[in-house]
Amino acid sequence: MMKKLALAMLLCCATASQAAPEPDAFFRAVSVNNASGVRDMLAEGMNPNQPDAQRGDIPLVLALRDDADRVFEMLLDAPGIDIEARSANGNTALMMAAYKHKQDAVEALLAKGAKVNQSGWTALHYAASAGDLPIMKILLDRDAVVDARAPANVTPLMFSAREGQEGAVKLLLSWGADANLKSDHGWTAVQFAQAGDKPGVVAIIEAAQKARAARK
Repeated sequence: MMKKLALAMLLCCATASQAAPEPDAFFRAVSVNNASGVRDMLAEGMNPNQPDAQRGDIPLVLALRDDADRVFEMLLDAPGIDIEARSANGNTALMMAAYKHKQDAVEALLAKGAKVNQSGWTALHYAASAGDLPIMKILLDRDAVVDARAPANVTPLMFSAREGQEGAVKLLLSWGADANLKSDHGWTAVQFAQAGDKPGVVAIIEAAQKARAARK
């Protein structure tokens, strides 16, 4: 009787082991764009929204960051996927897609109902920082808040000014971005540009401010 019980316990443990994929193996498969491996592990019970224990990235964000496009497309349609899930640092899939210049992914996420606006950092901040005008226009057309306030009250205009993204700065100003807003450190977008040694951006913003003042 004891032998039969021990055998039953061993079989039970073996079955449980087979039904629970190793998270490390799952995230390796995501990172290297192994769509079939990811699909198999999801079928075995892996949570598609589980963050990586080492870096805190959720699978969708990791796939976008590591250019694992096949895995991203597969995850997007996976049962139980949460497109609003956040990595440990607060990144959503839409934010990472915007930062990585992945317009197709941005459009796919929006088609699934991804939120353009949220508290803290937004996809518009990331697209502005990366200087991706097509993605910025998509987000703005979807009513992205042009002066969205990230931690320390940093706006997309401040972020793009610091990075020297002249095209992004012009686009944001054309959509009514307020160059007079200040961060928690008391800096305007011009001061962010000056700190980043971006004289071209400084000139663009100051010219826009003069033009607006003349129209009043």
